[in-house]
Amino acid sequence: MRLHRLDITAFGPFGSTQSVDFDALSAAGLFLLHGPTGAGKTSVLDAVCYALYGTVPGARQSGQGTSLRSDHADPATRTGIRLELTVGGRRLEITRQPPWERPKKRGHGTTLDKAQTWLREYDATTGAWKDLSRSHQEIGEEVGGLLGMSREQFCQVVLLPQGDFARFLRADAGARGQLLGRLFDTQRFADVEKRLAERRKATEARVREGDAALLAAAHRMHQEAGDAMELPELAPGEPGLAEAVLTAAAVARSTARERLTLARCRLTTAESAQSAADRALAGIRELARLQGRFAEAQERAARLEDRAGDRRAAHARMERARQAAAVAPALELREAAEAGYREAAAAEARARALLPEAFAQADAGGLAGAGRRAAEELGGLESARRAERRLAEVEAERGRLDRQERDDEDALREAVGWLADWDAVRAGLAARIDSAQEAATRAEQLAVQRDPARRQLAAARLRDELGRDTDELQRSALTSAHRAADARTHWLDLKEQRLAGIAAELAADLTDGAPCAVCGATEHPAPARKVAGHVDRDAEERALTAYQRADEERAQDERRLGTAREALAAATAAADDLPTGRLAARMDELEQEYTRARRAAAGLHAAHEELRLAEQERERRLAGRQQAEVRATARLTRRDGLDTEQASLKEELAKARGGAASVAARAAQLERQAALLADAADAVRSAADTARHLKDADARLADAAFRAGFDTPRDAAAALLDDRAHRELQRRLDDWQSEEAAVRAVLAEADTAAAAGRPPADTEAAERDAAAAARRLREAVSGRDLADRCCAELDRLSARAAEDVRRLGPLREEYERVARLAALTAGTSADNERRMRLESYVLAARLEQVAAAATVRLHRMSSGRYTLVHSDDRSGRGRSGLGLHVVDAWTGRERDTATLSGGETFFASLALALGLADVVTDEAGGVRLDTLFIDEGFGSLDDQTLDEVLDVLDSLRERDRSVGIVSHVPDLRRRIHAQLEVAKGRSGSALRLRGV
Repeated sequence: MRLHRLDITAFGPFGSTQSVDFDALSAAGLFLLHGPTGAGKTSVLDAVCYALYGTVPGARQSGQGTSLRSDHADPATRTGIRLELTVGGRRLEITRQPPWERPKKRGHGTTLDKAQTWLREYDATTGAWKDLSRSHQEIGEEVGGLLGMSREQFCQVVLLPQGDFARFLRADAGARGQLLGRLFDTQRFADVEKRLAERRKATEARVREGDAALLAAAHRMHQEAGDAMELPELAPGEPGLAEAVLTAAAVARSTARERLTLARCRLTTAESAQSAADRALAGIRELARLQGRFAEAQERAARLEDRAGDRRAAHARMERARQAAAVAPALELREAAEAGYREAAAAEARARALLPEAFAQADAGGLAGAGRRAAEELGGLESARRAERRLAEVEAERGRLDRQERDDEDALREAVGWLADWDAVRAGLAARIDSAQEAATRAEQLAVQRDPARRQLAAARLRDELGRDTDELQRSALTSAHRAADARTHWLDLKEQRLAGIAAELAADLTDGAPCAVCGATEHPAPARKVAGHVDRDAEERALTAYQRADEERAQDERRLGTAREALAAATAAADDLPTGRLAARMDELEQEYTRARRAAAGLHAAHEELRLAEQERERRLAGRQQAEVRATARLTRRDGLDTEQASLKEELAKARGGAASVAARAAQLERQAALLADAADAVRSAADTARHLKDADARLADAAFRAGFDTPRDAAAALLDDRAHRELQRRLDDWQSEEAAVRAVLAEADTAAAAGRPPADTEAAERDAAAAARRLREAVSGRDLADRCCAELDRLSARAAEDVRRLGPLREEYERVARLAALTAGTSADNERRMRLESYVLAARLEQVAAAATVRLHRMSSGRYTLVHSDDRSGRGRSGLGLHVVDAWTGRERDTATLSGGETFFASLALALGLADVVTDEAGGVRLDTLFIDEGFGSLDDQTLDEVLDVLDSLRERDRSVGIVSHVPDLRRRIHAQLEVAKGRSGSALRLRGV
């Protein structure tokens, strides 16, 4: 990957568009990116990362979206990054614009534009750029596929952060594993470990569930079999559980079948006794039924004889109702005619009550003629109605003109008053703008002072903390030195005692006839004997081990003390030997003054905006005043015409409405009068017609009653029965007839009469015998069903238990196999001697490659003194695999990387970073990284070491690479001619190329 050109617009500290020609910088191979603190050196690297991945590196990821925008940028300028690069043999151009809250084009306020991204490729055949995509997702996948690296890997191998690798050198195995895991994407190996562990747990759970199910089946068989089965006294997972359960089940099934045979014999005997008892009970019940039936028939015959008079009266009433039915149509016709007459007479009375007294006695013809005259007068008022509607429109328009005149007068008074205060308002806003501008300048000055003061205060606090830690470490080192000396003295004393008694130790191995190891004699007349308190080899070796352990603790304490003293000296120098309280007070004062200045400067934009809005309001009020004056002139002409038309219409309406309040009122009176007269004429004619109909109905009714045999129509009406009464009377007559026939039939039955002559039947004794037989039968059936169900359930449970046993065999084998694999990959198996997890094993191989690649450059940087080596030794009881040591050629000893000094740590971490970049590049598929950046860290090197480091970096050009160093060390500006300078100012930072 080679960078060609970078354009930055309104991004970070850059208010305007700034461009970087990386082709010109890369021609020198090594170039310097420098500038004062806060100018924006790191922002250039952020822009490169944002163009490629759409995010900025590390902790600055919180600064996404609209917060990436420069505070110095013009409101109408959109933030954007455009990067031109070559990767994978393709020349691409990536343009990214984050979300932008811009001013609205119409009205006030702002609106949010969405983020946009473009990807273009240069076509060498046509010499033009062609568009590839405008999709964020597609562009991200395309760039990620070409680079072969994630954002985290890119920031580690292209934007080399030396602070992270200094921490990497001193980190423990866990911290190294996290970083290497992110860079080399070993999550798939961790997933394998996790998957095996989950599968082991799942398989173990299935085995336990199978054992539990087998025991549960045994418990259910025991519940069914009762005392015929004994439960195996084994827990889930114990050997022999399956055999014990199956044996107990076989015994229970045999016992259950014997019990079923006995239950079936008892059931056969009970069924025979039940049948005999049921036949006897049925005969007794039939005798009792016939005797009761005969007695009931006699009682019903007596009741019929008592009600014979009522029956004859009902027959007579039914006959008279049949005669009256012939008069019913005439009665209904007369009632309908009378109802119609009463309704028509009431309607006539209501209609005449609404008429004036002059029409109270008029007939139908007179009322109809008066209605026609009122309708003719109503038709003559149509012209007057139109005039009345036009008058209302004229008056409404006249009112609108008056309201408009009042509104314009109010607006003119308000505009004149507002414009009178304009000069004072404008002067006040200008003063606010000047004050806020001065506060912004002061805030910038204070911002420059804050970072040095904050670093000095942090150094002072670190100095105080390191001072306390150094005293504690010094006491610890002194104590460990005393312990080491005591352990050495104890070991030497034991060694001297062993040498003094070595003869007894040698004599213990003598055998008669075998030569002595010292003198060669085969006879041993007086071998030496061990005395009380004799020291043997094991005691001496234990003392030696204790001494070595104490000496290692002493060396570690001395190394920690030396490191703490170096850090204390550096922190003391950075704090200028000033008290922490004084520095904290100074920092608080700076923060308070800075906060006040920022708060005052925050009103600058609001004051500018308020002045702009005030000027717009002035223009609006001047235009409104002019428009109000024009409307006033037009209103005068229109009002004169309306006054003339209004006078003419009022004169016309006064003649048309007569004594009414309005023409509409007069028309309403005439409409109501015509309608009342027409209704009254109709009501008079209807009343006369219904009176004639009623007289005809009376004559027909009298004739019909006489022919039916009734003296008067009233007698005929009284004899009528309605449908309900007729049905009820007929039902009673039919019931009496049916009851009489049924009684005669029962008394004539031969079986019933014969049963009545026998003694009364005793049903209670027969029911008791049948109940006892039924109870014995139920008990037998229940016993048979219970035995049958027990056999069936035992057969089912036994088959299920056998199936469970067959199924658990392969499952147990699978569990043992998975458990061995899971323990091996997790590092807990005895076969895994170094207790290395699978992911740690893979990362250890990567770390070994990184250490080998880093050593090539570290040899040159340290003049052949240091070598980085990977160590997979275990530390205490921990696991091995990710150790990193440095071999010092001057001493020949291997020691921890944490013992390196500040300068040594820097060039060691730089070598490690470059080695890691090579390995990650190879891991990414051999993608060429032609442009690298190294961020800070050179200030801790002396002149000779700096030359050696620069030589190593300069050697990277052998691969046609260009290296950018981000630093503010002054000596680098004299050594590196190609420079990209970042200069900051009040209107934002600017980029300048020098030496190219």
